[in-house]
Amino acid sequence: MSSDTPGGPGAHPDHATLDEGAAQDLLRGICFKTGPPRIVGVELEWFIHDQENPAVPVSQERLDSAVAALRELPLSAALTFEPGGQLELSSQPAGSLMECITTTAADLAAVRASLGRDGLAPVGLGVDPWQTPHRRLREPRYDAMEAALDRAGPSGRAMMCTSASVQVCLDAGEEEPGPLGYGRRWQLTHLLGAVLVAAFANSPFRQGRPTGWKSTRQSLWADLDPVRTLAPGSGLPPREAWAAHVLDTTVMCVRSEEGPWDVPEGLTFREWIRTGAPRPPVRADLDYHITTLFPPVRPRGHLELRMIDAQSGADGWLVPLAVVTALYDDPEAAETVYRTVKPLAESAGSAAAPRNPLWTTAAREGLADPELRAAATVCFDTALTALDRMGADKAVQDTVAAFNDRYVARGRCPADDLLESGVLTDPIRPTGSIGSTDGPHTGRVTSA
Repeated sequence: MSSDTPGGPGAHPDHATLDEGAAQDLLRGICFKTGPPRIVGVELEWFIHDQENPAVPVSQERLDSAVAALRELPLSAALTFEPGGQLELSSQPAGSLMECITTTAADLAAVRASLGRDGLAPVGLGVDPWQTPHRRLREPRYDAMEAALDRAGPSGRAMMCTSASVQVCLDAGEEEPGPLGYGRRWQLTHLLGAVLVAAFANSPFRQGRPTGWKSTRQSLWADLDPVRTLAPGSGLPPREAWAAHVLDTTVMCVRSEEGPWDVPEGLTFREWIRTGAPRPPVRADLDYHITTLFPPVRPRGHLELRMIDAQSGADGWLVPLAVVTALYDDPEAAETVYRTVKPLAESAGSAAAPRNPLWTTAAREGLADPELRAAATVCFDTALTALDRMGADKAVQDTVAAFNDRYVARGRCPADDLLESGVLTDPIRPTGSIGSTDGPHTGRVTSA
């Protein structure tokens, strides 16, 4: 056995020095793993608020105690925490939409009950409407991330510590062209993504005040870095476009086993390979570099859709999961939605998402924009029909239909409820419930 063979006594391939050609080959090989769409997953981020006084920060001691209890739960999903203390549940890959929903719902019920015993609640909003950015996790990764993002302004810290999302993960698609082909799905994501931003916009407040955006979270992501949050430029096939984007984006940090991580300025990964300074990069560095890129859709073998605000209510999270899965994985729905959103390319223009007019309008106006509302109407109607074909149970279909009736059919999004409810008229003493999408305002935060 060769000393360089995986599992052998020699160097592990993750620690072998990369050259430019090898890096390009790796990226083209790992970013889009093709085959018939079968697997679905979801990553859910939640703020942890006091049930009675959501505007008051939860103390570190109290949060630590709650986290310790959560870590004892027998969850199916991976449990992690974001820099500002946001809880994240990352489901295991599921063989069907219903499997994903069922296992995730069970995990959430356990999390909700555990937090409730401490008087806390998981709350789904795109941006924490009260708190200023305060980093609770002190790790070299987040120290370096904060230092790197601070160069572009305050949006990086706000994103790290006060934002939350629903991320839907789907197979990349088939190698062949057609409605389920990976090329079509990749193109679809950057047009449909704006519709999803608008329909699920749920973050109109920041630090107790309205921001003028329906999705303040999306505005923060668009603002935090000149390149890191962009989709790859058009004009190249998806694999080549993503490989070039990865190599030509600046390195956020150079990891080390001891001491703080180096935060170089203006060093792209391609330049790092060519110069070999401050040390030659290896495969593990490339893998890590990919995790520091934050485009609206990140290809990681599968497609990771990252543009959706966290959703309020006990089952708000399953609506974007169900809608996105139906529109991508049902062939008839995929063809319909592609024809529906393709004309949006004219509004998007030549700039990359999310920094083009289409995405900016989606984040600022939600479904008040007539073009986005018309597209969303077709998309939700199509998704509801597809969910029936896919075997989604009545409860899931009814939940999606209720969201459609309450918001999409009326040209509204969840942010509109928050803006009209008076829930944040007093940032110290909230007057309504922001954790729930239904029921009377109670002056309390209803758990997610």
